[in-house]
Amino acid sequence: MSIQLYNTLTRQKEFFTPQKENEVTFYVCGPTVYNYIHIGNARSSVAFDTIRRYLEYRGFTVNYVSNFTDVDDKIIKAAKEEGLTPKEVADKYIEAFMEDTGALNIKPANKYPRVMDHIEDIVAFNERLIEKGHAYEADGDVYFRTDSFEKYGELSHMSLDELRVGASERTNDEELARKENPIDFALWKKAKDGEISWPSPWGEGRPGWHIECSVMATKHLGHTLDIHAGGQDLEFPHHENEIAQSESHYDQTFANYWLHNGFVTFGQDEEKMSKSLGNFVLLRDLIEAVDPMVVRYLLGTVHYRRPLKYDDAALEDARNNIARLREVLRRTNYRIDQTEETTEVQDSDWLDRINEIETSFKVAMDDDFNAANGMTAVFELVKVMNHYLEEETVEKAVLIEMKQKLNELLSIFGLVLEKEDLVDETIQALIDERNQARADRNFQRADEIRDELKAQGILLDDTPHGTQWKREN
Repeated sequence: MSIQLYNTLTRQKEFFTPQKENEVTFYVCGPTVYNYIHIGNARSSVAFDTIRRYLEYRGFTVNYVSNFTDVDDKIIKAAKEEGLTPKEVADKYIEAFMEDTGALNIKPANKYPRVMDHIEDIVAFNERLIEKGHAYEADGDVYFRTDSFEKYGELSHMSLDELRVGASERTNDEELARKENPIDFALWKKAKDGEISWPSPWGEGRPGWHIECSVMATKHLGHTLDIHAGGQDLEFPHHENEIAQSESHYDQTFANYWLHNGFVTFGQDEEKMSKSLGNFVLLRDLIEAVDPMVVRYLLGTVHYRRPLKYDDAALEDARNNIARLREVLRRTNYRIDQTEETTEVQDSDWLDRINEIETSFKVAMDDDFNAANGMTAVFELVKVMNHYLEEETVEKAVLIEMKQKLNELLSIFGLVLEKEDLVDETIQALIDERNQARADRNFQRADEIRDELKAQGILLDDTPHGTQWKREN
């Protein structure tokens, strides 16, 4: 097995070797739950769900953990606006997140740790950093001492001088006065009047943003992770800070491989989609208007590191491709139903072609999980299936193998396209009645049945192999 992935830390592709054979620890930074997620947020969930599914397809057991940030400034603000407690806000939007990602067939994580459940762990983690000289208290706040970590800036490939200038521009004078260094970052924040807080050795307060992931990732997956992943915008400062505080605490590598997905872009200027820019599309609004499998296809079949342009053309292209996939499955199911079992497979050359395509699929996906090239192999399989379906005689075993292989590969992309029961007795009975009416030359009745089915969204196709039907998209 020779999976290569692009490691943001080294800026190159590396062969993937987990710490334990056939087991992978995989941590993904989840959402801050103060609102419904937009499709830019959903892309991260889809991208890493697809990678997880592919690793499982290749024989790995994946321990997949993704957190919820359930306390931060945005949640506190939303709580005030909605007249709820921060926990009630978090509960509300976590439930919405699970509903929305469930509609896209994103597999649930093995664990979804929440910050509020790990306060004691976070306090203890900070105490240890202070003991080791990597952190300091200043007027109720606790900051990480970046000068104490020699590799600071390694992930984002930024110099300390660049980081200092940027930090000085982002930080107010009052906070700068408390810090030893402008690029030091908060591990614990002193409580403000009326805000949610917890007791600590430094007084009432709450965790900083970055510390939560270090604590939850290492608690649930061990001190060194195989893969740590998230959106490209988390590379700095979030992931950079996670490395600094985790490796300072444990004196060992925090994560061996860092994966970052590209942005979803929107509009003529192809700006990054974000709530702060106001140019976002909520996932739940989109899946109410569009088949969720179309949305999943759109978000999951561009290489995860590349930007993904969202517009009507991209949505229509995804819709057409889903229709092609459903159509070949429909036709295959029909021929399976119409074909008798045989004792021996004669069309083994067709099975050989399926195996060759699966090999091509693995080659594509082994190359940094290249979903676009992987999907090219899937449509090569569709092409072969369509050719076989045109044969006058086919073998049931070959049809079943083709269908099973297509569904197996589609499942890696989270695409389940046969939720509807294609063998509907009522519809089939009407088709049988129509066929008899045509045989009796009662064309008026035959046309009535066709129109009746069309009104119910059922389209008929009279083929040399009999009348087939499908539902309108």
